[in-house]
Amino acid sequence: MPHSPRVHAFGDDVLGDLDATGVAELVATRQIKPREVAEAALARVEAVSALDAVEHLDADRALDAADRAAAGAFGGVPTFVKDNVDVAGWPTGNGSEAYAPRLARADSDFVRMWSDQGLTYLGKSRLPEFGFSATTEFMTRPPVRNPWNPAYSSGASSGGSAALVAAGAVPLAHANDGGGSIRIPAAACGLVGLKPTRGRITPDRLDETMPVKVVTQGVVTRSVRDTARFFAAAERTYRNPRLPAVRLVEGPGTTRLRIGVIHDSVTRASDRETHDATTGTAELLASLGHHVEEMPLPITQQFADDFALYWGFLAWYLTVSGKRGLGPDFDPALTDNLTQGLAAAFRKGVRRFPGAIYRLRRAQHSYRAIFATYDVLLSPVLSHTTPKLGYLSPTLDFDRLFARLYSYVGFTPLNNVAGGPAISLPLGQTRSGLPIGSHLSADHGDERTLLELAYELEAARPFARIQDA
Repeated sequence: MPHSPRVHAFGDDVLGDLDATGVAELVATRQIKPREVAEAALARVEAVSALDAVEHLDADRALDAADRAAAGAFGGVPTFVKDNVDVAGWPTGNGSEAYAPRLARADSDFVRMWSDQGLTYLGKSRLPEFGFSATTEFMTRPPVRNPWNPAYSSGASSGGSAALVAAGAVPLAHANDGGGSIRIPAAACGLVGLKPTRGRITPDRLDETMPVKVVTQGVVTRSVRDTARFFAAAERTYRNPRLPAVRLVEGPGTTRLRIGVIHDSVTRASDRETHDATTGTAELLASLGHHVEEMPLPITQQFADDFALYWGFLAWYLTVSGKRGLGPDFDPALTDNLTQGLAAAFRKGVRRFPGAIYRLRRAQHSYRAIFATYDVLLSPVLSHTTPKLGYLSPTLDFDRLFARLYSYVGFTPLNNVAGGPAISLPLGQTRSGLPIGSHLSADHGDERTLLELAYELEAARPFARIQDA
């Protein structure tokens, strides 16, 4: 298989090839010092600067924090926070060129929870404007590049975080997901990305104000055990009594599962390489003893259209409330073509909005009905393989850009609207060596099944590593 020109920082420093759990264990046993780890990570960030994945870097603060490294599940592990949540003393820019970000006065709710895990924050990672796109590209600034091939997109909206983790700069990074923004960049960059059940993780204040609460917080990682460790540690800080406990998942389960498979979304048929990757995962699951069968599409065209209108509502709301929420210098005329086009589409379709909200809020009932028949749903993460930079650029006219996004992101929004958990696993590759993710969904509160299955798949088909020739 020909390989693309990869960009990574893996080497023989103290981070080596370690995942976050490995780094934390060495720090905890005093085999390496947190400051050594932070220094190595900062050097790696510089080594992959061509990816343009960093929005804000604060080396002095990171080194000072490392000298006072706190205990926790990831004590001393370096990381980045996505630039759409607040970290006290750092600007929050939301990927937008429409205002000058102010310094945050306090940590966001998520950051306060995550700080209990002992991480060392190096800075903030980049995202597309307000997280609306499936690629981390901008009107005038350079895009975030995919470390597997810098000519390609890193996905979005957590594209900066995914690029930094995939390139080995840090072992894990913050991500959040309102329509696929954990799972899409995980798929593009060859990572593990689990969107949890709605209410599983401490929500940020703004997440709770939405008429349909689609956003959840999480991380992108290079190993299943790092993702499992994050959720177990988060549960020790915040435990939702309405959901079954995840607890620490440390390996595969023994139950053989009923798995339903879909290949195509309502917005388009999957391309050949994506279809083949999903088929390969289905065959692997069957070889492991699971019962695998194809199932009908769980949603209709109406769902896709309703979600598109809600997407537009979020853009419209930001443009009309930006001066109040982001700062008096916010200028909606300086937002990108995607934000402006989505807002205009909402204004045009506003009469349909009450019905769309009603149907979206009821989507969880049809979603949960799937799991009366199946334990897990398998699908692609995206309808086609990762595009080159420019294909989804916000500099395109809105109609062309939206048509491309609408057909590309056909699978992930259901989990956001219905509230169910889903994980992207890097189980496939294109002929040129780019990652292809497989998407596994479960019933509300059943992250444990997804993590157990992820461990089993990771062992059966070890994930491709960017540092391997």
